[in-house]
Amino acid sequence: MASVNQIDAAQQIDAVAELMRGKRTAVLSGAGISTDSGIPDYRGEGAPTRTPMTVQDFLGDEGKRKRYWAGSHLGWRLFSSARPNAGHRTLARLEGAGLVTGVVTQNVDGLHRQAGSGRVVELHGSMDTVSCLDCGQVFARQAIAEQLEAANPWLGQSDAVRLAPDGDADVEEVDRFVLPVCTVCGGRLKPDVVFFGELVPAARFAQAAALVARSEMLLVVGSSLTVNSGIRLLEQARRRRLPIVVVNRGITKGDARAAHKLDAGVSETLAALAERLLP
Repeated sequence: MASVNQIDAAQQIDAVAELMRGKRTAVLSGAGISTDSGIPDYRGEGAPTRTPMTVQDFLGDEGKRKRYWAGSHLGWRLFSSARPNAGHRTLARLEGAGLVTGVVTQNVDGLHRQAGSGRVVELHGSMDTVSCLDCGQVFARQAIAEQLEAANPWLGQSDAVRLAPDGDADVEEVDRFVLPVCTVCGGRLKPDVVFFGELVPAARFAQAAALVARSEMLLVVGSSLTVNSGIRLLEQARRRRLPIVVVNRGITKGDARAAHKLDAGVSETLAALAERLLP
């Protein structure tokens, strides 16, 4: 016999599916959708306390830049081996069926694209590429990884690497670390991700806002909506009086503005919605 909680959850999903039926839905995703792919969440229940690198620290302190690059490289090696999970794949299926207009993601893991979503706005960038801060040259991350490993062969001897949500990892004793440099001008390199303290590029945010503007509903999955860019999109939807649904384990800053808040796992909730919405 089903428990009261199970019945309540099923009724909530029924209500959300009914709300989505016949509407063009924009999706805003956060770290919570990628936890089933082995990438931890910053703010979810049980997440370790973490102080991410700020753009000011990265630009102004060579020692901190070394620590970032050493950790980022080791983390990226693990991060890049992650694969899309059922949640990512379900969103791609819903887009293919014309129910989802696209995904705006706060994640830098590229898993929505890997899963087959065609319209993806990566608000905070992607770990796939690296740019020179001095001449603007763009490099594939793999090419920079090879440069790093050639200059720092000892990095491969690290036995324990703790992965973080942004593809970083904790590494000790980086004084001897040799920083990667631009092979065109010898300048400083930075992964193409938005650091804390850095603004989302205006053109990229405009793309995200346009995706929401073309939709009739906003579905937030796996985001606590702590980051300002997510709240701005939520406010845009609220001002247009679009129905808002939030699926996230734990409290979010958008709960009071949501027509429905499901305190549940992302993958299983999206799968349940797809069962009701897809033939």
